Amino acid sequence: MSGGTTDTPRIPLLERDQVTPEVANVYDALLKMRGVVPNMFKTLAHTPVLALATAGYLKALLSDGALPGFYKELIAMRLSVLLSSEYASKAHALSASQKGATDAQISATRSDFESGPFTAAEKLGFRAAERLHRSAAQIDDPFFAELTQHFTNPQIIELVATAAAFELFPRFVDALRIPLTPSADG
Repeated sequence: MSGGTTDTPRIPLLERDQVTPEVANVYDALLKMRGVVPNMFKTLAHTPVLALATAGYLKALLSDGALPGFYKELIAMRLSVLLSSEYASKAHALSASQKGATDAQISATRSDFESGPFTAAEKLGFRAAERLHRSAAQIDDPFFAELTQHFTNPQIIELVATAAAFELFPRFVDALRIPLTPSADG
């Protein structure tokens, strides 16, 4: 997997005392929620408007909504695995766990979700994310009709938005060589 390498980050990470007051508030919220400020945000802090927008977008996207937050974190993790992003895979495994995903679900998301402890609908959602990863054209009419048999319109929107967003973020962290975020306990 790429990302999270020991290479020097291409852009320095900013600590709390180096950022604007608005970004410091984001750091504080992340620290309270996750126990650590992800290094992606320490990079985004160079552009406060992007740091604030990204924090707001990810909070809205990955919180419990039409779909549970832990499941959306697993979708993000699956895309991160497909993109071979160690940073993003580990970050979303941690977030999924914090939101209630089991170790078995996290393990299956890394490898063979079809054999994992998921409902038929959850497996279909993973297949949708993988199809979108290959090409949006793979969400063809017959497949979309299958989605509508298992998911409501708001759930489909959250599923597709999550899968699409996590084509972007793993590429961002890997292109900038953002190092793995240390765990809160060490």
